[in-house]
Amino acid sequence: MGVVLLAGIGLPCTVAHAQTAEEDPATQAEPETAIDENVIIVTGFRGSLKEAQDIKREAVNVVDSIVAEDIAKMPDLNIAESIQRIPGVAVSREGGEGRNITLRGFAPDFTRTTLNGMEVPASSDGLDSGGFTINAGRSFDFHIFASELFNRIDVQKSQRASTEEGGIAGTVDLYTAHPFDYPGLTVVGSAQAGYNSLSHKIDPRFTALVSDTFADGLIGVLFSAAYSERTVRQEGFGTVRYTSPYETGDSWADTNPTVIGTVDGSCGAADPLDCLWAPRLPRADYFGNDQKRLGLTGSVQLAPADGLKLSFDWLHSELENDRRNYNSMEWLLTHGDPGNFTGQTPLEFVVGPDGKQLIAASFDDVTSWFESRYQYSKSTFNQYMFNADYDVSDDITFSGLVGYAADQADRTELRFYTRSAPHFYSYDFRDNPYVAQVDYGGWDPNDPDNFINAQTSGNRINNVDKKNFTTKGDFVYDGDRFSVLLGAAYNDRSVRYEEGYGDAVSQSPLDYIIPFPIDNFGRGLDETLVPFAVVDFDALRSAGGFPAGYTLDVGRGWKVSEETLGGYVEINSDFDIGSMLLRANAGVRYVRTKVTSEAVLNGTNVEQGNTYDNYLPSLNLALEITPDVVARFAYGRSMTRPGLGSLNIAGPSFGYTTRTVSNLGNPALKPYESNDLDLSFEYYTPNGGLVAVALFNKDIVTSLKTDVVEQMIDPVFWPGIYADPVYDPSYNADPAEVPYTFYIPVNSDDGNRVRGIEVTVNQPFTFLPGMLQYFGVAANYTHVSAEDSTGLSPNSYNATFYYDHKDYGVRLSVNKRDDYLLSEPGGNGHVQERKYGPTHVDFSAFVNVTEKFAVTLEGINITDEKELIYGTGFGDQYLPREYSHTGAQWFLGARYTY
Repeated sequence: MGVVLLAGIGLPCTVAHAQTAEEDPATQAEPETAIDENVIIVTGFRGSLKEAQDIKREAVNVVDSIVAEDIAKMPDLNIAESIQRIPGVAVSREGGEGRNITLRGFAPDFTRTTLNGMEVPASSDGLDSGGFTINAGRSFDFHIFASELFNRIDVQKSQRASTEEGGIAGTVDLYTAHPFDYPGLTVVGSAQAGYNSLSHKIDPRFTALVSDTFADGLIGVLFSAAYSERTVRQEGFGTVRYTSPYETGDSWADTNPTVIGTVDGSCGAADPLDCLWAPRLPRADYFGNDQKRLGLTGSVQLAPADGLKLSFDWLHSELENDRRNYNSMEWLLTHGDPGNFTGQTPLEFVVGPDGKQLIAASFDDVTSWFESRYQYSKSTFNQYMFNADYDVSDDITFSGLVGYAADQADRTELRFYTRSAPHFYSYDFRDNPYVAQVDYGGWDPNDPDNFINAQTSGNRINNVDKKNFTTKGDFVYDGDRFSVLLGAAYNDRSVRYEEGYGDAVSQSPLDYIIPFPIDNFGRGLDETLVPFAVVDFDALRSAGGFPAGYTLDVGRGWKVSEETLGGYVEINSDFDIGSMLLRANAGVRYVRTKVTSEAVLNGTNVEQGNTYDNYLPSLNLALEITPDVVARFAYGRSMTRPGLGSLNIAGPSFGYTTRTVSNLGNPALKPYESNDLDLSFEYYTPNGGLVAVALFNKDIVTSLKTDVVEQMIDPVFWPGIYADPVYDPSYNADPAEVPYTFYIPVNSDDGNRVRGIEVTVNQPFTFLPGMLQYFGVAANYTHVSAEDSTGLSPNSYNATFYYDHKDYGVRLSVNKRDDYLLSEPGGNGHVQERKYGPTHVDFSAFVNVTEKFAVTLEGINITDEKELIYGTGFGDQYLPREYSHTGAQWFLGARYTY
C-alpha cells in the first residue's frame, strides 16, 4: 500500500517513486537498487529539492527541475507559480495569479511547452485591468492547469537533437502521475477553504488521487481530480493612459485656467499648455472575477510482456470565469471625437515638478461615461496520448507516442456606457501619484437619477480553437559506454480565431442602473475610491435583456496551420579523462515546416503558404571534475517560429488619408534562429546542497522587423475599401490608382544578442546542531543583458526560507523581478508602456497530526502587493495607467492519505 506525503494543495508525491516513465534516459537519476540501513532517506520539501538536484546532476544538457513534493507544499494556485522558482523564469500575473512565463528574458512565445512529451496548446482570457486579451498566439497559458495535476516539471535550457524545435528560450516539460509510479493501492484526498482579504469570500478547493496496480504489477490504473473556486476582486485607480493635446493634434478649450507651476513647453506646441500630459479617462476601477477550475487526469499502464510497457493517458482541464467590471470614466477628451480636448472648461492646472505632467486639475462641463461590462469566458483543454516502450533486443529499444490535444477558449462580452449631464470634476495626484483624490462638487456619481443616457457599446464573442496532433518514434542502440538514437516526429498544428457580434439589448440599460453594489470600495488603497452607479446585470438578465446568438464577422476570422516533419540523430557517450568523467551528447535535427494562412477577404477565401527547412546541430558536455563538481558546456542552434499575428492575413488596417496599410500578416516569414552557448559550474555540497553559476549567450541571427514598402493594394481589397463608410473618394487616395505605404513584417539578419547569468544556492542546514538542522534556503538570481524587449526583466530573484521537520514545517517564499516592457511604442503617444516588477511573498505551513492526517495553512501574496502599469510619455516619464490590487489569499486545509 503506497504512502504519500501530501501537502496542503493535495499533489501526491514520494521521493521513493520518482516519475521516470517520460524521462529522457540522459536526464534520469540512477535508481536505488538497495537501501543502506545507515542512510537517512530525506523526504518532504528537502527531499524534493534533493531529487531535483539529482536530475540536474545526472543530465548531460542544462536542465532545472521541480518535483512533486516541492509543488505540493508550496502555495501555488497554478502551474505558472510553481515554475517561477526555477532560475531564469519570471512569471506575469493577472487577477492575482500567474498566467505566462518569460524564460531567460524571452517573451512567452519563445518558450515551448510539452505535456508528457507532447507539445500542447493552452489559451484563456485575461483577468485584469491590464487588458482583456484572449490568447490566440503561441504562448502557453499556464493558469488553466492546477498544480496538483503534475508530479514533475523540467525546464530544458540547452538544445538536444531529440528535443523538438520551437523554443529559443527553452522547453518546459510537464509530467502527470502514472500508476506504475505508485506500486499497490494509493488513495489521497485533501480539502481547503480559501479566504481573500479583499473580497472577504471563502471558497472551496479539493483534490483526490486513486492509484492501484494489479496482476503482480503488470496493470495499473490512476485517476486524479482537482477542483477549486476563487472569488477575486481587483480594485484600483486608472487613467487609461496619459496623453497630451499636442500628441493628439488638438488643444485645450480657449479659456484661461489658473496655472500653478512652470510648464515645459519644449514639445513644440504653439500653446505650452498643450504639451502637458493629462489623464485621458481618470477612473475608479472594479473587476470582479468568479472563477472555477477543474482538472482531471486518467492513466492506464500495461506491461503485457517482458520489455513492453503501454501507457494510455488523458488530461482534461476547464477554467471558467464570470466577470463584472465597473469603471467610472471621466471624459477629459470629448466622447465620440477622439483627441478633442475642448469638451470641458479648464479652471485650474497644477503642473508637476518636471513641467510635463498635469498632476492636478479642475474642470467644469465634464461628462461622465461610466462603463459596466459583463464578460464570461471558458477554456476547455483535452489531451489523449498513447505511449509504447519496447525492448526490441538486449541492445535496441523503441519508444513511440501518438497524441492529440485540443484547446477551446471562448469569451462573450456585453458592455454599456451610462452618460451624465456635464458637471464639475477635479482630480489631484499630489498626495498619491497612483490614486487621485477626486471631487464632483455637488454632483453625486452614485445616484442613478443623475444619468441621462445609456447605450450598448459592445456585444461580441471571441473564439480561439487550437489543435495539435503528434506522432513520433525513437530507436536507441545501447553499446559499451555509448548509445545512438534515431528518431522522427510529425506534427499537425492549427489555430483558428473567430469574432462575432450580437444584437443590442431590447431593454434600455438606463432602467437598470443601481448604486454601486460593493461594500468598502477601495479598501487597502491609500486613497478612498468614490462609489458610482452601475448597470444591474442580474436584473437585466432576468428581464430577458441578454441577447441570444451572435453573427460571426468572417472578415475578422483567420486560421494558421503548420505541418512539421523532422528527423534526428543523437549520440550519447562518456569518456575517462584521468580521474574525471566526461559525458557527451551530440546530434543534429532536421525539420521541414509547411505554413498555411487562411482568411476571408471581402467575401473571397484567400489562402497563402510557405515551406522552409531548418538544420539544428547541438552539443552538450558535462565534465565531472570531482564527484561533487560538474562543469558544463553546450552549443545549439535553436529556432522559434514567427508569432501568429505576423502570419495571419486577415483584417489589414487602411489609412485612407495617410495612404498606409498596417496589421498585414506575412506567411512567407521564416523563423527566428539563434546560436546558443551555455557554460556552467555546479558544486554539490556535502550536506545535500548546491551552489551553481550558469552563463548563457544567445546570438539571434534571424529575427523579424517591419519593412516600409510603397506598392499598390491587392485588388481583392478594393471592394471592401470602396464600401467602407470612412472612405471618401472625393479626397481619399483611390487604391486602384495610387500606391499606399505598407508596413510589413519581414525577416531580418541585423542580429541581437541575449546574455545572462544565473546563480543558484540551495542549502539545507543539516550541519547545524539541534533544531537548527531543519532550517534551509533555496535561492536563485538571474541577470539578463539584451536590447529592451517585451517581457524582459534585467534582474529577477527567488528565495525560499524553510524549516522542514518530518512532523511540521514552515516556508516563506519571495519572488521579485524588475520592471519590464509591455509594448513599444505605447498607446496614445507614449514611447513605451511598461509594468512595474512586483515583489510577491508567499507562505506555507503544515503539521502532520498523525502519519496519515495533516493540517496545512498557506498564503499567496500575503503582503497584498500592488500591480502597476505605466507609460513613459516622451521617454523619461512615469505616468500610471492602471494601479490596483487583489488582496492576500489564504488557504486552511487538511489532507488524508490511505
